[in-house]
Amino acid sequence: MSAVRAAPAPVRSGRVSEIVLPSGDLEAPHQRQPAIGGPDVRTIGGRSTSMTTDEGKLLDEFTEGNIRILNIIEGDLENGVVMCVKFSTDGSLLAAGFSNGHVKVYDAFDGQCHHVLTCEDRMPVTSVRFFPSLHNQTPEKNHILLATYASGHVRIWHYTSGKCLLSKNEMRRRNDTSSSAFNISGDKFVTVGADPEIFVYDSETKKRINVLEATNCMDKMDGHRFRVFSVQFHPNDPNVFISGGWDNTVQFWDVRSRHAFRKLYGPHICGDSLDIDPVHYHILTGSWRTDTPLQIWDFGTGEKIKDVPQDRLFGSMLYCAQWVGKETLACGGSMQNMARLIDRGTLNLR
Repeated sequence: MSAVRAAPAPVRSGRVSEIVLPSGDLEAPHQRQPAIGGPDVRTIGGRSTSMTTDEGKLLDEFTEGNIRILNIIEGDLENGVVMCVKFSTDGSLLAAGFSNGHVKVYDAFDGQCHHVLTCEDRMPVTSVRFFPSLHNQTPEKNHILLATYASGHVRIWHYTSGKCLLSKNEMRRRNDTSSSAFNISGDKFVTVGADPEIFVYDSETKKRINVLEATNCMDKMDGHRFRVFSVQFHPNDPNVFISGGWDNTVQFWDVRSRHAFRKLYGPHICGDSLDIDPVHYHILTGSWRTDTPLQIWDFGTGEKIKDVPQDRLFGSMLYCAQWVGKETLACGGSMQNMARLIDRGTLNLR
């Protein structure tokens, strides 16, 4: 899995299951490229070494356009492979969840591993989320990381001390907890998983405060009917979020209400492939299919705005999709195992 500060890069084997990008503009100060001629940093197992010229040339063969691989985090079957990743809000840290249950926090600039968070069950980590950066944030809210696991556990870590503040088995019928999200104010978070129910938690008390689900009437689709893979809060409304999964719908929720208040049909979500543009409130969806996998929707109406064309030669069935700043979208998936950065206006590769 390649960890790229300014642009994602294709992996050479296995599916692309996470886009590793900060949410801000590509040329934000904390994401700028090193000076031309400076050494690239290769990160293997948390150790950083300079990338040789031959290695750099080899990696260049797997990139096209304005993409440059800066850091690489590599795992193996013995020590765990990377399952999920997330940048901190300011882009200075990168959290990675591994198949052996470890969570590692890296410096995004030099690739050094600063913190390793371990638990007993050693089941794969399915999502990692940093607590949102807030003005006048209390010290106890700093350095908080939320992680979910294939065992059905949810854990909240204070990653600088390594202390686990919460370890809860959600007791889902099918065990797996797939993803999670904090709201913009940080006072609530939600989790989704192998069954259709969505759990809402109070961040302060760390207690479950609501369970969101569809009605029993099969004629009314006001919630999910199959497993849920992705969840994303509205960037400016702390109570509203969207979710998507196997039932080919994106559901719109309010944490205070049991059932969804709106839905859109079409996207077949099988990974972390939902995002909301904080400027125009456009929804980006990435579907695991060959036909129109990448789409843009209007949040207010649920109407589709456009289908983003597939790569004519190297199309992918998507596991991940994300807005990058105001003018770029990123996606990646299986079949061709390729990640792409796409210009929002022209829909061409950047």
